[in-house]
Amino acid sequence: MKVLLVLALSSLCATAMANEAPTDAAQQQPVVEEYTYSTHLDIAKVVSMSDVPNVCEVVPAKMEYDDSKGQRHILRYSIMGNGCTN
Repeated sequence: MKVLLVLALSSLCATAMANEAPTDAAQQQPVVEEYTYSTHLDIAKVVSMSDVPNVCEVVPAKMEYDDSKGQRHILRYSIMGNGCTN
């Protein structure tokens, strides 16, 4: 009987610890920063950039990069689409 109780409690603890792992990973995600003309950019390495759509208007874009200290950042900015002919 005691063995069953210990097994039940240990499986409950393992499940609780498994549920905590995604929240730790979610907290490590960088906050999306909005670009302004006064934003100081410290870009050491560009990790990824969003694709620019084929439209003739201003569209939002994102860039993920590492700074000189190795911290990951996500920057949201506006860019002109690739669909303009002139």
